[in-house]
Parts: sequence; structure tokens; C-alpha cells
Amino acid sequence: MVKVSLTVNGSAHSAEVEPRTLLVDFLRAHLSLTGTHVGCDTSQCGACTVHLDGKPVKSCTMLAVQADGHQVTTIEGVATGKDLHPMQAAFRECHGLQCGFCTPGMVMSALGIVTRHKDGLDEATVRHELEGNLCRCTGYHGIVNAVLLGAKNMGVPIKDSKAA
Repeated sequence: MVKVSLTVNGSAHSAEVEPRTLLVDFLRAHLSLTGTHVGCDTSQCGACTVHLDGKPVKSCTMLAVQADGHQVTTIEGVATGKDLHPMQAAFRECHGLQCGFCTPGMVMSALGIVTRHKDGLDEATVRHELEGNLCRCTGYHGIVNAVLLGAKNMGVPIKDSKAA
């Protein structure tokens, strides 16, 4: 067993885990944060996306010991109390979800996209950067619209991708 100490959604946590424990399993089993989903176990679908020190990572291929000493944000840590984060609200408003399985990972990835493109975002960039996240229900149109609306509501200029 190995002791890990990390900050998750602003709270310090320590536990003893097997060295092979995946971060997603640590979050779900040890901390009961089940919003982070296990989809493919190979980092292909993006359902397990969380933020490590502010950057999106796929937690199904990262060991909990690799997160030792770091800050992790899960979908449960995005909202402020009962108020949805602007990106979460945009997913709801634009119907960027259907069954909801991919939604937590999509939101976490979308927040990373916005962070990387604070100077402006367009549809083509969103579509390109979401390629690592799979959705089997929505066909992506609502998801892309949600990311753009969420970014706009976060103060990021939206560019007309057709004019580019």
C-alpha cells in the first residue's frame, strides 16, 4: 500500500491505496465522487476527464499515486453551491446532453478548451478539440453549441468560423 495525499475539489484527502489504483477508481471508490465516469478504460472516450492542477486529464489511465500532492477538480467541484457553472448551464440550455454519461467529461474538457482559447473560440476549434471525447447520443451539435455558449458566458469572444 502507498499513501497518497491530494486536494480534490478544494478539500484535502489522504488514503492508502494499492500502487496500481487508477485515479478514477480512487475518486469513485475512496471519495464517492461518482460524477467522473468510467467508459472505456483506455482514454479513448473522455468520460473520465478531470482537471489536474487546472489541466484536463483522463483519469482512467492515470494512477492515483501520480496525483499525489496535486489538485484535482471533478465535475462535482465545478458548480458553486447550487448554482451551476456557466458551462454546465450552457449544456443544459443547448441540450448538449442526452443520456448524460459523457456529459461530466465533456464539461471538464470544455473548460480546458476555454482556458486554452481565452482570446477567442470558434466552432471548428471546439469540434477539433473535442475529438478525444465520445458521445453516443447527441451527434455533437448541441455539445458544440453548449461549449460556445458556455465560453461566451465566461467572457470568451466567439469567432465566426465561417468567416475565418
